[in-house]
Amino acid sequence: MQSLRTSRRRRGNTILETALVFVPTFAMMFGIMDFSVALFLRSTFQFACREGVRYAVTYQTMAGLGQDASIKSVVQTSSMGFLSGADGAAKIQIRYYTPDTFTLTAQNLPGNIIEVSVENYQWGWMVPLMRSATPLSMTARAADLMESLPGGTQPPAR
Repeated sequence: MQSLRTSRRRRGNTILETALVFVPTFAMMFGIMDFSVALFLRSTFQFACREGVRYAVTYQTMAGLGQDASIKSVVQTSSMGFLSGADGAAKIQIRYYTPDTFTLTAQNLPGNIIEVSVENYQWGWMVPLMRSATPLSMTARAADLMESLPGGTQPPAR
């Protein structure tokens, strides 16, 4: 009779202990996955910005598009679908700076600095464990000096 009570008590303890172990374990797993996805998004956007700058310094354009629209298209293609559509294109910024004063200019002339950025991308946490449910705002930037064109020709229109 004593062994039957002990056996039932042990089964109940096993279920309780299992529940007490699984809840924190799953919380840690989801937290690790959450931060991993956030890091993946950030590095993807940084890569996409670098690809946009690399494309920009070559002064290439896609058929039917100006240089800025072509750069945005390259960034969207390199972002693995996270910046697709008009909403994604609106988060991509292209700025030109004069190298001596670092003032913003509207010209994509040789010798200027080009900056391609993804700004204010809002990403909501998958599981808001012990943190607020406010979305994470991400920004990534890349910049380079636009070299002169061979033969001294002018770059294509923006």
